[in-house]
Amino acid sequence: MKWMYLLGLFAGFSLPCTAAETVSPALDDKPAFIDSLIERMTLEEKIGQLRLISIGGDMPRPRILQELAAGQIGGTFNTVTRHDNRPMQEAALRSRMRIPIFFAYDVVHGHRTIFPIGLGLASSWDLDTIARSGRVAAIEASADGLDMTFAPSVDISRDPRWGRISEGFGEDPYLVSEIARTMVEAYQGESPAAPDSITASVKHFALYGAVEGGRDYNVVDMSPMRMHQDFLPPYRAAIDAGAGGVMVALNAINGVPASANSWLLRDLLRRDWGFRGMTVSDHGAISELLRHGVARDGREAARLAIEAGIDMSMADSLYRDELPGLVQAGEVEIGVIDAAVREVLGAKYDMGLFHDPFRRIGVAEDDPQDVNAESRLHRAAARAVARQSLVLLENRGETLPLEKRGTIALVGPLADSPVDMLGSWSAAGVARQAVTLRQGMREALGDAAVLLHARGANVTDDAHMVDYLNFLNWDAPEVVQDPRSPAEMIAEALAAAEKADVIVAAVGESRGMSHESSSRTSLQLPPSQQRLLDALKGTGKPLVLVLMNGRPLELGWAKANADAVLETWFSGTEGGHAIADVLFGDYNPSGKLPISFPRSVGQIPTYYNHLRVGRPFVEGKPGNYTSQYFEEPTGPLYPFGYGLSYTRFQISDVRLSSASLPRRGRLQASVKVRNIGRRDGATVVQLYIQDLVASVIRPVKELKAFRKVMLKAGEEREIRFSIDEDDLKFVNAQLQRVAEPGEFEVQIGLDSQHVQRRRFELQ
Repeated sequence: MKWMYLLGLFAGFSLPCTAAETVSPALDDKPAFIDSLIERMTLEEKIGQLRLISIGGDMPRPRILQELAAGQIGGTFNTVTRHDNRPMQEAALRSRMRIPIFFAYDVVHGHRTIFPIGLGLASSWDLDTIARSGRVAAIEASADGLDMTFAPSVDISRDPRWGRISEGFGEDPYLVSEIARTMVEAYQGESPAAPDSITASVKHFALYGAVEGGRDYNVVDMSPMRMHQDFLPPYRAAIDAGAGGVMVALNAINGVPASANSWLLRDLLRRDWGFRGMTVSDHGAISELLRHGVARDGREAARLAIEAGIDMSMADSLYRDELPGLVQAGEVEIGVIDAAVREVLGAKYDMGLFHDPFRRIGVAEDDPQDVNAESRLHRAAARAVARQSLVLLENRGETLPLEKRGTIALVGPLADSPVDMLGSWSAAGVARQAVTLRQGMREALGDAAVLLHARGANVTDDAHMVDYLNFLNWDAPEVVQDPRSPAEMIAEALAAAEKADVIVAAVGESRGMSHESSSRTSLQLPPSQQRLLDALKGTGKPLVLVLMNGRPLELGWAKANADAVLETWFSGTEGGHAIADVLFGDYNPSGKLPISFPRSVGQIPTYYNHLRVGRPFVEGKPGNYTSQYFEEPTGPLYPFGYGLSYTRFQISDVRLSSASLPRRGRLQASVKVRNIGRRDGATVVQLYIQDLVASVIRPVKELKAFRKVMLKAGEEREIRFSIDEDDLKFVNAQLQRVAEPGEFEVQIGLDSQHVQRRRFELQ
């Protein structure tokens, strides 16, 4: 009974807590309830609430149970079964204050059922589809006794050398903000206290994706205007959607580490944005203040972090070791500690843990006999979401879809690699449950065609790279090398290709190549794979590339030589089935790129909404003395918003409801979209706006709205967008969000480059 739990909480002894018949009035008054707890807590108990402990490693389970019973831990992460979590919650409830702990985990793109990585989800340009992935993840995670996820990851990034670009949703502030809001609402549902919901802790606050040189953990030096205009909006969208937590980034911002940045955490996040949730440091970030060079010792690091606004210290002992002495010496006010404790307790309250500490853990007799049981997966959802994440980049002569007949050669190091289907941060996903491309194609073909398979190459032949990629995989190496020579493997692939009518080559990256700390200096395919492709091209057979990767790659060779190119990212548990659905035409691809693909690493950064310059390069005109790289064409190889279909779409000229827009009025922009091909299909209609003259330099265009539309062959539909003053606002030099009067251009198209245009005036 809830009243029995509360009686134990206030009287100092432990009682079981189940569904209530009577609710204490104090419990339903959140501020009063939390204040009453804080008033009775010792300093050590308060500091205990500020510790977020990783299970394992330096914290073996017996020690954790001991510290929980002593009230010295506020939450844990990295345990993902109810069986493991229940004893820890019971230990916490044996502490003097009987305050429950919460259980967190990195549920980034699925929990047990793994969905496509962030770039893949964003490629769907379908918020309902994205929400479906988040809701399934919340249902599965909460069923395992988890209360919080360190997600969504909403870092804008325009540098594909950065390994963690795979976790986010691309380069555009509007699209990423829409997805950030969607994911928070999907995780938290109607309420984060619901048994099938989990609290979202948005990350990495802030600007983590803008690290210099694309090198992980590096510095960020950015003007405030650009920060507010381009990089901060997705975090704000997640906060406005009700995210209960914020994970603070590991990078420094303009010379101040985020974990010691009071402007970031107190002025911006809490004062300006009104955030009332819990902030959490990233792993070991407080002790890293010493290596940043802003703290001389652990004592100073703890003081800087708590005063800056870090409520919980993740996998770091400095709060436990240093805060008591700092408070006793008067160097940190007890009010600062109390404020942090209040946010942590408030988050637990919002998770529903004070009403029922076992809300998501349940009772032992209801535990699943097999946590990895097939019945616990949501395969239909995973397949449906993955199909929408695939982007068709090339399709010469309608090479795709393939016919289910004859002989097909499937080659490449990623054709039959289940672990690589899952991508980075795959939570509790199990590799053996992932459907590989080989399995998906075999099942799709049945007895209708012959499928030949050959590895053809290792992901890489670089021994140093293999050692690096396998360094953190204690159980078993992820990158397993075929011991045969490259020549032997290519010969086997060529033998299969010679017997085939068409070649499908699965190439790209192992999942560890697009991961935390896996920054790259090259975006090319590893030489081992490129040699394989060169050999396959020499056969003269139709060549279909299936790309598996977590970042934009240099695809100049692919564009020039492949007959078809399908970008599949890391597509998750049902990826093999989803890719086969598209390859054989059972599903018409509709994905669009959420990030630009540069022609070469030398073009980085390449993003569509760049600022205008005084000497712009103009296609078709002499390039001398213009802003360009003269060795290769200017602009991306594949632009933001780009993606082909098995049918063709045509859009009309833009129509505006008025040539002017009053300050508090609305203007309608519309186009007619027609499916002029032979197949039913979906496309994404994208609306961009350019501010033609302003007080500061403005981008060449900015995404302001999009609509995914399904059209039958021959069908035409009018798509309307509403534009108001808010759509025209930007951050000026005084950091004010304004809409200045003047002329604007509406651009509507099926990608960011090929658009129809019409102008209007803001009065």
